[in-house]
Amino acid sequence: MCAHRNDHCEKCRPDDDIASWVGLSLIPGLGDESYRKLLRAFGEPKEIYAASYASLTGVVGRAVAEGVRRGVDPDQLAPLFAWLSNEQNHIVTLADTEYPQSLLQIPDPPPLLYVKGRLDLLNQPAMAVVGSRNATPQGKMNAESFSRNLSDSGLCVVSGMALGIDAAAHRGGLDGASSSIAVIGTGLDIVYPSRNHALAHELAQHGTLISEFPLGTTAMAHNFPRRNRIICGLSLGCLVIEAAIRSGSLITARLAVEQGRDVFAIPGSIHSPVSKGCHALIKQGAKLVECANDILDELKWPSPQNPDTANAEASPENDRHPLLDALGFDPVGIDALTARSGLTSDTVCAMLLQLELEGRIACLPGGLYQLIT
Repeated sequence: MCAHRNDHCEKCRPDDDIASWVGLSLIPGLGDESYRKLLRAFGEPKEIYAASYASLTGVVGRAVAEGVRRGVDPDQLAPLFAWLSNEQNHIVTLADTEYPQSLLQIPDPPPLLYVKGRLDLLNQPAMAVVGSRNATPQGKMNAESFSRNLSDSGLCVVSGMALGIDAAAHRGGLDGASSSIAVIGTGLDIVYPSRNHALAHELAQHGTLISEFPLGTTAMAHNFPRRNRIICGLSLGCLVIEAAIRSGSLITARLAVEQGRDVFAIPGSIHSPVSKGCHALIKQGAKLVECANDILDELKWPSPQNPDTANAEASPENDRHPLLDALGFDPVGIDALTARSGLTSDTVCAMLLQLELEGRIACLPGGLYQLIT
């Protein structure tokens, strides 16, 4: 119990109330759609458990009705209450005022959410930022920069805590004023991928992690497209930064359209496989964006007056290096750079090493180099 003494705070609800909500979600065969049907028919879970077998079968069928009548083994809920003993951890249900109101606008809101971190972010204006796990260095820099600017503009950055673009988006959001929310496809007691353990800890401390999946749920492929509807459901729109032509990011964009959200995409090189998904979205009507203000303008959202940020976005490097113009923006190999610049291959190699150490270019697989703006 907490000091709030508020019926709508999950820390103040009696244990049997939490057990009713979570226990119902653990009934075999009872998915979210059936859960919502039962809520519409009978009210909150306590009333569902009190309903007769005959009335239950009229809503969900015999097998699920029998499961509801049996309930769940109390021992099955013991790990949940141990988890809730940490003040960072929460259960938020459709009956709670903290439940994200934007999720009530989508066709299939989860009946309950497991939440770690800040509850206040659940109802803040937000923008989804998603993209490739196999992102280029430029893509990750774009994700971090755009997300920081969106966060400083008052939009919480929502993503899926995957490697690549998602992780960079969370870092940018956390660096900004409005923080970041990670919607994950496992139980909140599991960090996936494990390489994001430090990021997950930072999100728990300064942002928020959300899952609709019970504790102990491991990474399963079919859960990740399902969590994508929550990513865009929490958000005013969805920005895609680098995506292959068949990718989870395009699934998120499609769900955003179905939910009536705006979709934005950053174009890239015509030769890059992680740009083809963004180009396809732009052809289908997504708004092409080159800076965060393009998104804010489309949303009619006030942008921060920060001349340093504006100058950083608008102007390229003033201190030009002899190889930078030869490098261009597409990945290129040493032979091509030697031909373009007129320099010897030894000189080009030495310059490339220096530029890479300065963080101005990135070395890509296959002996290719790419400019980082």
